[in-house]
This record gives sequence, C-alpha cells and structure tokens, in this order.
Amino acid sequence: MRAAVNSATDRTVFDSQRFLAGLTSRPGVYRMLNDRGEVLYVGKAGNLKKRVSSYFSRQNRDPKTAALVSQIAAIEITVTNTEGEALLLENNLIKELRPRYNIMLRDDKSYPYIYLSSDQTFPRLGFHRGGRSGKGRYFGPYPSAGAVRASLNLLQKVFPVRQCEDSFFRNRSRPCLQHQIKRCTAPCVGLVTPERYAEDVRHAEMFLTGRSRQVVNELAGEMEQAARKLRFERAAELRDQIATLQRIQEQQQLEGGDADLDILACVVAHGAACVNMVTIRDGRNLGDRAFFPKVTGQTSAEDVLGAFIPQYYLEREAPRELLVNARVLDKTLLETALAERHGHRVTIRQPQRGTRVEWLKLAATNADLALRRRLATRTNVQERFEAMQAVLELAELPERIECFDISHTHGEAAVASCVVFDSGGPVKSDYRRFNIKEITAGDDYAAMHQAVSRRYRRIQKEEGKLPDLLLIDGGAGQLKRVAEALDELGLQDLPVVAVSKGPDRRAGEETLIRRGAERALQIAADSPALHL
Repeated sequence: MRAAVNSATDRTVFDSQRFLAGLTSRPGVYRMLNDRGEVLYVGKAGNLKKRVSSYFSRQNRDPKTAALVSQIAAIEITVTNTEGEALLLENNLIKELRPRYNIMLRDDKSYPYIYLSSDQTFPRLGFHRGGRSGKGRYFGPYPSAGAVRASLNLLQKVFPVRQCEDSFFRNRSRPCLQHQIKRCTAPCVGLVTPERYAEDVRHAEMFLTGRSRQVVNELAGEMEQAARKLRFERAAELRDQIATLQRIQEQQQLEGGDADLDILACVVAHGAACVNMVTIRDGRNLGDRAFFPKVTGQTSAEDVLGAFIPQYYLEREAPRELLVNARVLDKTLLETALAERHGHRVTIRQPQRGTRVEWLKLAATNADLALRRRLATRTNVQERFEAMQAVLELAELPERIECFDISHTHGEAAVASCVVFDSGGPVKSDYRRFNIKEITAGDDYAAMHQAVSRRYRRIQKEEGKLPDLLLIDGGAGQLKRVAEALDELGLQDLPVVAVSKGPDRRAGEETLIRRGAERALQIAADSPALHL
C-alpha cells in the first residue's frame, strides 16, 4: 500500500489504519519503504497484523522506531506458510537489500578451512578458502585466516606433513627450508617412505578431529617398541613429538571434554556493537574473532544476537551448541530453523553457572576491548583498513600489516626495514631491521628475498604472529622473489602486494601489484587505502 501526498506540506502520509484493516494475520515478511521506494526495514512475523500494528502504537515506542515510522511511505507484504520460512526469506532479503534500519552482519566472502588432500601418494595439508571441490577432508570453518595459520604452524611441529603447493612440490631437486628446520620429512626428494608419511598424515587427521589423546597413546607405544629394539634415536624423536603434542593439548584444551560449540558475546556502546565469537571444536579452542554488525540508533545486545545468529549460521555450518551472553529473541524458532538447515539439533543457551559462564565473561571482555579500539580509531585507521580490503579484494579485513623496504649506500651496506601496523596504528615494538649479507651489491631482489625469509622463518620458529597482509616496496621482480621465499616457508596463502612508485615518485601515483593478480591496480590519490 502506498501513502497519499499532503499538498500543504508536500510530504507523504502513510494511512496506517487503512493498511492494517486489510492486513492478514498469517506469517510472512514485511518491507517498509520510504517515498523514494528505498527499503528502510525488513522484518518477519508469525502474525503479520499483530507485528506490523505494534509499530504504529505510541506506547513504549523508542526513538529508533519513531524515526523509522516517520519515513514510511509504503509497506509491502509477502505471506509464507510458516514463520520458519519467513525467517529464511527475511535473512535473504536483508543481505540482498541491505536496509538502513536492519542490524546487518558485515560478513567476509568466505571462511577458511584446513584442507587435507587424499588423491596423492604424499597428501598435503594446507589453507583453503572457497568452494570445497578438491578430493580430501576439510576441517573447520576457522574463525579467521590467522587461526588457520596458527593451527598449521602447530601441526608442522608435531606431524611433519608437507604444506607446500603441488607445483612447488613437483619441481624440487633438493629439500627446502621446511626440512632443514624439521617441519617436513621431504617427500619431494624421497627422504621418507610412503608408509612412514602415511602415519604422520593419519595422526594429523586424528588430531584435527579431536583424538589427540589416542595419538599420544599410539606414539608412546611406538616409542617403547623403538627403545626395546635399541633404536634410541627414533625413540628420542617420538619422545619429543609426544612432549610437543602434550604441550599443545594443554594450551588448547578446554575444561569440558569434547565440546563442540561457539561462544557469542555481544557488547553495545555509543551506537556501535561488537560480537566476539570463540570457536570450540572437539574441545579445542580454534581462536576468536570480532564482528561489528551495522546498527542504527538504540540497539540492545538481544537485538544484535537475534539478528547475528540467523545471518551467520543459516549460511554456514553451525555447531551443536551456541553460548550467548544475552537473551535471544525467537530462540525456539531459530533453533528449529538451524536444525532443519544443518540436519542436527542446535541449542542456544545462556548459562548461569559453571565454567561456561567464565568462558562467556572472557569473550565479553574481548568484545568490549575490541569495540573500544574500534570506536577510538574508526574515523581514521579503521576507514583506511576497510578501504584497503575493498581495493585489494581481500576476503578478510586485515588486522596486522607488515611492510618491507630495502635501503643501501650506492649498492653497498644493504639494510632491510620491517614496520608493523594494526588497527591501533604503528606497532613500533615489533619493528625490525636486517643487515643483508652475502648478496651481490645492489641486488634488491635478493635482499628482499633474504629479509622476508629471515623474518618469517624466525616467526615460525618462535611461534610469533604472522601478518594478514604483507606490503613490499618494489615491483614485479621483488614480488616474485618474496613469493619464492614464502613458498619455501609454506606461507603461499599469505597475501602479498608490491607497492611500485610512479615514474616521478610522487605520492598518490603508486601502482599496487598483488601476487596472483592478472593486472596491476592504480587507485585514486585521495583513497583512504593509500593513506596507510
């Protein structure tokens, strides 16, 4: 139904009484539009007449609802068979139309997994994002790319299964750096038998499915057998492997056995919201991630969680349990819809006592800290990060950027500098400088290769934090050598961008070259992305 125009004020007036008189009481979805035909809000209801009528009641109307109602020029209705169908349609319309007054999850393109191939003599463990068409198993989804890289780094210490790309694997004539630092058994050059390699693959798979205790028991049995056969070197290797695995278990295992759940803690302040999601699979903490849904006006944690859960979990896998720190509206409806979508029961629970309350408190603390950081920087740094994500078409908003540059004096005394930036600005405590050695004078390509190799080999060894984006000063030549260094370290999934200065080296004329991209990018000089 459309509104009439009041000629005296030249404003549209929506006749709510006339509209509501003819409105059905069946379940469905309603769309509220302004006088330009723009969708302001999409909602669902088990009883359309009752729900839509509530907007035009002046009792307990909050400022946000009052502002919405004042702009309504038309309301469109779609009737559904059930409220569950209405929920699914509402979710699709919100993502398609992006209404101004809806709470919307600013979601990434896809979520990362750990992939274990199965169609090779020497299978590969690696980072995966996108469609799951390859033969093998996919473990996840993980909350972020950083969580996947951290898990792969841990796995390499215990189970030396290759993580290199197949093209890199097929063209080796000698072991790479991963073998030298005891992170790979070098199947590429035949330094391990298929049988021995298969055992490492099997144990890695068991670990990823939560059977790490069983892995420890098997390794302990092998160690005892090796000692009885006087194979003391092998027994020592197994002893160290068990010790590392037990240490990882202590770091990752939660009190709660084989829990399979997500912890969702929402904090709302100053017109912004943050949902901190902690992912627990098979009792292992896979990491956490902060989401910042778009909210308008006065919004509660209940409203945010009620919108977040369907938008997030109707599109991807859901665990059997969701722990929340606020009451969720339409809880029973959401549980039913999620169960139908995923084929297993999904319980939404707000615990009141016990260990799980402590988990929620910690998640809420992290959500509060993340929101405070965002509020402090969202007008400058956050805008630049988001612009960089859009320009480079990154799947995730980068939280940590590392940048490399090479300097020298007439080709001599080359030095590489690494600076680090996160959402709070420069992280000067993580800055590093490398004196470049044993290269041909003036060879910036070799200098960049050496600096990147030394930086991330040490980070892997010391379990440091890897960046989400790597920027290097230079062009296609530097980019190629950096890509080679990262491939040798098993970091082929790390996004890398070369920043090439313009012909006159003027600011704003830089060209960006991304690894794997078909063409270079030239972006506007006033883009916030360049201001990083």
